[in-house]
Amino acid sequence: MTRRIRFNAFDMSCVVHQSPGLWRHPEDQSHRYTDLRYWTDLAQLLERGIFDGIFIADVLGLYDIYGSSPDQALRSGAQVPVTDPLPLVSAMAAVTDNLGFGLTTGTAFEHPFPFARRISTLDHLTDGRLGWNVVTGYLPSAAENLQSRGQLDTFDHDARYDHADEYLEVLYKLWEGSWEDDAVIADPLTGVYTDPSKVHPVNHHGARYTVPGIHVTEPSPQRTPVIFQAGASSRGSAFAATHAEAVFVAAPTREKLAAVVNTLTTKLEEAGRSRSDVVIYALLTVITGATEEEAQAKAAEYRSYVDPEGALALMSGWMGVDFSRFDLDDPVAGIESNAIQSAVAAFQRSAGEDGREWTVRELAEFGGIGGTGPVVVGSGESVADQLEEWVDATGVDGFNLAYAVTPGTFRDIVEYVVPVLQARGEYPEEYTPGTLRRKLFGSDRVPDNHPAAAYRTAVPAQSGETL
Repeated sequence: MTRRIRFNAFDMSCVVHQSPGLWRHPEDQSHRYTDLRYWTDLAQLLERGIFDGIFIADVLGLYDIYGSSPDQALRSGAQVPVTDPLPLVSAMAAVTDNLGFGLTTGTAFEHPFPFARRISTLDHLTDGRLGWNVVTGYLPSAAENLQSRGQLDTFDHDARYDHADEYLEVLYKLWEGSWEDDAVIADPLTGVYTDPSKVHPVNHHGARYTVPGIHVTEPSPQRTPVIFQAGASSRGSAFAATHAEAVFVAAPTREKLAAVVNTLTTKLEEAGRSRSDVVIYALLTVITGATEEEAQAKAAEYRSYVDPEGALALMSGWMGVDFSRFDLDDPVAGIESNAIQSAVAAFQRSAGEDGREWTVRELAEFGGIGGTGPVVVGSGESVADQLEEWVDATGVDGFNLAYAVTPGTFRDIVEYVVPVLQARGEYPEEYTPGTLRRKLFGSDRVPDNHPAAAYRTAVPAQSGETL
């Protein structure tokens, strides 16, 4: 059976996303993150490359664990300054017809009722090309700046997912259960735009939220956007197995990545779903050129710009540990974290075939380009070979492609790698028409075994309630 390899672009509205120091490279354009033309040009480039979509990461806090201060993150530009990704989507959608958009927002920092409207709005404006990456938050600085008077919400890792479960329940009720499919009549003869009997209060009364009313937006093309998730801890993978349709995973080696995929597959089965119900993208950075020599020279040049302390500032935030307290040759071992537990696990126990623990120095060097994912270097043919090997060894469906320099990294992939994969019959030459979910799974709506489907039948008004 011929492989199908998928590409998704991984970006963030900031100067330093996954490769600290590379903003100084003369070809890097990440400083244009506040220029709308950067994003519209990038969207058109990715659509020419038949990318599934662009996944825009986000944080609402500072990487201030390294040195117990935000200073290093600020000096290196490590995901700060950063702007809101949501306004970018409408502009990118206006200049493309098929590219999908994965937005990152946290469940801990906004009430689900207004959030439901914003997502429905974007799903309308993109003709159903929207995905939402559900994150529970991992930076304490974000939680501290959003606490209510005298009360800071728990930052316990598993408790964040318990909260997220209810958050999604509210959203599913609003998106799937409030408006019937034919509620909007728009009949100029009768003067009725919406049939009130077909719009229902959701009557949610939960541990954290009370949402008694209706969704204020009519159903969008997908109703529920494609649900993205990146949790790979025990609790996170269970959450992903329940809710996710696309999963982003990251691991430095094929062995680690295969283990993550196997765990997720088991969790999917336990949740009454199957491996075919999700698309798994692995974080990876490609450095390529017209020849092997050109690609290797480019990689060496990029590495000369790496900012090791900037990399450790990011790693400290992702793993929840202050690496400034360690000597560079100390092993990365025995870490317990409330941050991204999968990031901790990925760099413990084995640094490779020799079985040594990773050292802090090796962690900084590895994370200097592409964050916690591997870097693949070579000509278009060589990169295609390596991507095939990663897919075969791990069972992933494709790659969430980070950049070394932007948009140059993505342009090189479109120019050198995509044509090779297309010639091998492993990459599409055109898009499937329709919504993002239709492109990925052949249907506009969530499948029957997805928890959102349980709310499709409109919730009737209770206790004599009328609209």
